Amino acid sequence: MVGGSDRRSASIEDYLRAIYGLEERGEAVTNTALASRLEVSPSSASGMVTKLAQQGLVEHVPYRGFELTGEGRQLARSVLRRHRLIESYLVSELGYTWDEVHAEADQLEHVVSDLLVERIAVKLGNPVRDPHGDPIPAVDGSVEEVSTKLLEELPIGAVGEIVRVWDTDPELLRYLTERAIGLGERIEVVERQPFGGSIVVKVGQPPDAATHALGREIAQALSVALR
Repeated sequence: MVGGSDRRSASIEDYLRAIYGLEERGEAVTNTALASRLEVSPSSASGMVTKLAQQGLVEHVPYRGFELTGEGRQLARSVLRRHRLIESYLVSELGYTWDEVHAEADQLEHVVSDLLVERIAVKLGNPVRDPHGDPIPAVDGSVEEVSTKLLEELPIGAVGEIVRVWDTDPELLRYLTERAIGLGERIEVVERQPFGGSIVVKVGQPPDAATHALGREIAQALSVALR
C-alpha cells in the first residue's frame, strides 16, 4: 500500500522521486544525472545513493548506474501520489496554473498527512492524471499505463493527442500555454527540418489548427497518444 507509515526524510524522498523520474524516461540513473536533476554536487548525490543502497532502496545495475528496488519504487510512488494529487488540487480548487504548481507541491508533499491526501483524492474524484498528464499512482502503488511516443520520435504525417508534458520548467509551460499547446489537443507532424532542426506541427482541430515550429526541447517534452 502507498501510505505514510514508512515515510523517510524529505531528502530521501526527493532522491527516490528523482530516480523514479529518470527511470520513467528510460534514462540511465547515475550520480551525475541525479546531481543535475536535484541541483546538488555529484559527491552529495554519491553519498545519498550509498545511503539508499544501505537501506535497500536502490541497487547497482552494470553499465546503467543503479535502479530502485521494489521497496524503493513503492516509496517513490507514494511520494509521487502525494505530489501529483497536490498539483491537481491546486489547479482544480485553488486556481493555480500548471506552471505554478510544481514548486508548491515540492514543499507540501513532505508535510501533508495521509488523511489529507486521501481527502484530496476523493474531492477530485480519484484522478489518474495530474495537470501535466503525469500518472497518479493508486493507493496500492499501481500506475495506469498509456501507450505514447515523444513528439521527437514521430514521423511526418503522424496524428495524435497530446497527453503528457514531461518538463516542469515554468517558462516552457507558459510558452505552451500562450500558444494553446496543451493536454487533449490534436497534433499533427507536418515537417521535420534537417540537421536536428525544428519539428513543424499543426495543433488543434482542422481547419482551425495553428502551425508551430517546435524545437528539440519541446519535442522531447511532449508525449503523444497516436490515433
